[in-house]
Amino acid sequence: MSTITTAQQTTRSTRAARKHVWLHGLGATVVASAVVTVLAMAASAAGVSFETASGTIPLAGYAQLTALFSLIGVAMAAVMARVARHPRRTFVVTTVVLTVLSLVPDVTFGFDAASAVVLMLLHVVAAAIVIPVLARRLAR
Repeated sequence: MSTITTAQQTTRSTRAARKHVWLHGLGATVVASAVVTVLAMAASAAGVSFETASGTIPLAGYAQLTALFSLIGVAMAAVMARVARHPRRTFVVTTVVLTVLSLVPDVTFGFDAASAVVLMLLHVVAAAIVIPVLARRLAR
């Protein structure tokens, strides 16, 4: 009888954890998108061009791409909360590696040095907002 009760409690706590991951992840996504967009506006006002051979990155693009990749991170956290043996560690290691990999296009797409550095910093800022919020919601 206690085994069934323990299993039910574990299922409930797992569902609650996933719900918290989604709710907090959505909040972090909104904050990260806003912060990255404001920083991109400030950098652009300071003279950073964000220009490539195919054109300038539109301002809405910062918010859209930050939201898209942040939501992918939220989905990853929710899945890891359910299936990973050590969800927090798995999530943090995975997202840090993906953040580092996200810097590669900034140096290979033909941006000038200032644009590439600012873009890389924007990636790191978004990750610094979203990853800790999600990681705190995952079991050790």
